[in-house]
Amino acid sequence: MLKVVGDRLEDGRWFTPSADRNKGPILVVLERVLPRTGFVLEIGSGTGQQVAHFARALPHLTWQPSHPDADFRKSVQEWIIRQGLGNVRAPVELDVFRHPWPLARADAIVCINMIHVAPWAATGALLGGAKDVLPDGGVLFLYGPYRRFGRHTAPSNEAFDAQLRAQDPGWGLRDLEAVVELAGAAGLELEEVVDMPANNFGVIFRKEDESWVK
Repeated sequence: MLKVVGDRLEDGRWFTPSADRNKGPILVVLERVLPRTGFVLEIGSGTGQQVAHFARALPHLTWQPSHPDADFRKSVQEWIIRQGLGNVRAPVELDVFRHPWPLARADAIVCINMIHVAPWAATGALLGGAKDVLPDGGVLFLYGPYRRFGRHTAPSNEAFDAQLRAQDPGWGLRDLEAVVELAGAAGLELEEVVDMPANNFGVIFRKEDESWVK
């Protein structure tokens, strides 16, 4: 999808206007919900524009970008190098379906605009992997457009959903309530849903304390 809507710069970096627009509002939420220090895994880092922005603004955190596509891992690395960021590790290849993931632990996980451009099974794989990697109390932040209570939240989202499903029948906007139910089964409790610009949502989950047995 990124290769359809993005532009490849001469230096190998990819750029999308939407990532540039969204990075500021997303950062406002991340500043509030991420731990003060620690290790943050980003699933599906895309072009690298956003993780570079977050890492520069939150230097007390160590960031681990990832992407299954080598072209985008190269783009992420170029964004890191050109901005001189010392708190971002080299991007790793990570496919949410391949368990175990290539790292054992992260204090928080950020995943932006992924689950609607992947089959529904990828959502379950993401949540299951997050359960394995996060410590008790660890945060999973999801961002993107969702359906709410069985309907679209705006005509533009309905049109976007149709566009995605025409491109791949397995893609499409997900019902947030279904995502929350799947997360609960993986031991991730919904903490907050934040209204974001352009009919998107920031969804914050927190891993339940597994040492406490009901």
